[in-house]
Amino acid sequence: MSCDHVINNGVNVILSTFLDAVIDFLSNGLTRATGWQVFAFTMVVTHITIASVTIFLHRCQAHRALELHAIPSHFFRFWLWLTTGQVTKEWAAIHRKHHAKCDTEEDPHSPVTRGIKKVLFEGAELYRAESKNMETMQKYGHGTPDDWMERNVYTRFSWQGIMLMLVINVLLFGVVGVSVWAVQMMWIPITAAGIINGIGHYWGYRNYDCADASTNVFPLGILIGGEELHNNHHTFGTSAKLSSKWYEFDIGWFYIRSMEIVGLANVKKIAPEPKFSEAKSIIDLDTLQAVITNRYDVMAKYTKSLRQAWRSEVAQLRVKSQFEEGFLKAAKKLLQREPSKLEAPQKQQLSELLAHSSALKTMHEMRVELGLIWERSTVSREQLVCQLQDWCIRAEASGIQTLHDFSRRLRSYA
Repeated sequence: MSCDHVINNGVNVILSTFLDAVIDFLSNGLTRATGWQVFAFTMVVTHITIASVTIFLHRCQAHRALELHAIPSHFFRFWLWLTTGQVTKEWAAIHRKHHAKCDTEEDPHSPVTRGIKKVLFEGAELYRAESKNMETMQKYGHGTPDDWMERNVYTRFSWQGIMLMLVINVLLFGVVGVSVWAVQMMWIPITAAGIINGIGHYWGYRNYDCADASTNVFPLGILIGGEELHNNHHTFGTSAKLSSKWYEFDIGWFYIRSMEIVGLANVKKIAPEPKFSEAKSIIDLDTLQAVITNRYDVMAKYTKSLRQAWRSEVAQLRVKSQFEEGFLKAAKKLLQREPSKLEAPQKQQLSELLAHSSALKTMHEMRVELGLIWERSTVSREQLVCQLQDWCIRAEASGIQTLHDFSRRLRSYA
């Protein structure tokens, strides 16, 4: 056998071995993980990203609801650079403007003004467009990190982080790592920019009739880190805890409390939880303050009382009036809405209903009066105490049992 033939065979073996190694690497990566292991990895890393957004960007930076120790703070910033390329100042500024201008033409991403399809499918593009608005950045971007790493790495090279994440995924899983990276890149635009900003102002249930159209998408806040409880958040914007009812679970709050226990977080604010004592016969300043502090809970319970009164009255309404079933269903919804939010045709429809029920008319009118108590900024506290006392006396003398029971509960706020 000639020397050239031996050399050629050796070269072919080396090339074949090298190509086999490359193909094996592209197929399996360094980890040689199974399909289920790749899936589990994807779910874990996307959940860490969601946790980083809700804990660091949202509750800590945008709303200052908690303070984070340097260790989790720097980890979250680094992880978000890797997985989203999101600049902290931009995210916080846009979100603060969303709250300040919620569901108006100036809201950067409201489905009320821009349409649900626009926000759901193009939410990330709306974010990018608003991030170029220097007025938004200057007015709402204050107080966010401005150290050497933020200026020279995370902001200056924002897209390089996600490219590094792509390289890491390919090294770990081979070609499949590209798919893992694609899921990571889509996760926040779909869940946060799309679902929360879109569906969270379009569909779901509402615990509180706050000023905007926010809704709770689902009572178990796990998939999107607790952000599913969007109506609760808009009602108590600076609360580190997003759940408020016993059946709601906010996994982001679970993580925050866990970090607080080991000294890595310090919660500054949570939503007030109503406290009660024995009902007072005479309203005092403490009761007034408790009622005003818990006004969202007060109005939520009043709405519940309205539903109870409706059940008592609806049978008589069907007999005494000639309203169609569709009209009654629509009127029931209007009766539970904040009166100031009703349009003229809706007010007219509600007036037609209330003309046939003195009980519902009384409860509707007294709801308007109750809401005015914490809106009157020019009235002294002593005058507000007298107005609340008078309101309770009239409610208890109305002959309407649900209104009487609500008034007794109102007297017990502490």
